[in-house]
Amino acid sequence: MSQTTSGLTPGITTPRAAAAVWVLLMAVVLQVSVLPHLAFRGVVADVVLLVVVAVGLRHGSEPAMVLGFAGGLLLDLVPPADHVAGRWALALLVAGYVAGRVSGRAGRAGRAGSPRWPVLLGTVAACSFVASSLFAVSGMVLRDPLVGVPALLETVLVAVLSDVLLGALLVPLVLALDQRLEPDRLPA
Repeated sequence: MSQTTSGLTPGITTPRAAAAVWVLLMAVVLQVSVLPHLAFRGVVADVVLLVVVAVGLRHGSEPAMVLGFAGGLLLDLVPPADHVAGRWALALLVAGYVAGRVSGRAGRAGRAGSPRWPVLLGTVAACSFVASSLFAVSGMVLRDPLVGVPALLETVLVAVLSDVLLGALLVPLVLALDQRLEPDRLPA
């Protein structure tokens, strides 16, 4: 029984694409409505980034980049966005590329196709660092009054730590959902 591909990215079936979009929308809602109440030093864990990392680890760069761009654009446009639109789209697009490249280099462990814990947490940390840094630096380049050089390193460090802590829980859940939707076929 073969599923049709979504057309957006090769190899991603329509049920997986629909589930990814649904999870992405829920992540955006959670990130802009609930998590600001749990912010530490004004930094919120990036749930959208974690969804992008999970997709990148499971399916590679191209689907993760598409999802990262879409999720970033939503974050750029959904209130209470207070920055130039496009900054999160660029940051999460690059994070999707990084996560997908890790997936291709590290391979998958086990029959379920889930990455090992060090790979998973390392990928979350790397993608969080890249996305947070790119967002902050783009703010400095665009002269965003909310971004200052002294607070830059502290903000990136807090973002990476919060993303790794939440990512240890959330990324395996997204990977398990994807596996449950359509288990990979094992070679005969």
